[in-house]
Amino acid sequence: MKIDVLTLFPEMFPGVLGASMLGRAQEKGILEFNLHNIRDYSESKHKNTDDYPFGGGAGMVMMPQPIFSCLDAVDPDHAALRVVLTPRGKTLTTAMARELAAEEHILLLCGHYEGIDERAMEQMDCEISIGDYVLTGGELPAMVLIDCISRFIPGVLGSSESAEEESFSAGLLEYPQYTRPAEYRGMIVPEVLLNGNHAHIARWRRQESFRLTWERRPELMANLDESGLDKHDRRFLAELKNQDN
Repeated sequence: MKIDVLTLFPEMFPGVLGASMLGRAQEKGILEFNLHNIRDYSESKHKNTDDYPFGGGAGMVMMPQPIFSCLDAVDPDHAALRVVLTPRGKTLTTAMARELAAEEHILLLCGHYEGIDERAMEQMDCEISIGDYVLTGGELPAMVLIDCISRFIPGVLGSSESAEEESFSAGLLEYPQYTRPAEYRGMIVPEVLLNGNHAHIARWRRQESFRLTWERRPELMANLDESGLDKHDRRFLAELKNQDN
């Protein structure tokens, strides 16, 4: 996958994109990142990229000209899926990340200041938010989006099962994880994880996922499909629900 990032602060990205799984994916040729400084495309004398909003109001707005010129240079034929990171966009979900991971070329526009001129916004294909809060710019959301979608691209993760087993992949929170030693400072790993019975382990993990989701994100349980659950899981869910009655 090729990812172009249009930003006023390209210096924020190399540390994130060049490390860990993203860095290794670049080395393997699975991912290609290109950073473009919007300021380089400004035609004003002082390379301005913002101006006062028409109609008044606090703060400054990103001007259309530098963004349009950058888009013309980076994606002249509109071959990429153009995404702008903005609080007013659709909230990022696992399902959305899966869809984006199937794209061959994505272009991310990072907003800044009080917003982006709407004429530039209209050149984008979709608007995405990473949550109901406001940050100083779109750079951190862009990094979050890149990391999220990269996990669903074959070859990026060490295990093909990793992305499927983690939180929200099945619509629920992930079960607890343990590693060696089996006892540490008096705290012991659950016996079921040590007995080698994979069916019991799978059931324990599934039910712990139910429990954590019910306790911390109960609204997610509304989407749980119980048709494929066995009698043990159904009994466990019934007990969870009865605890609050």
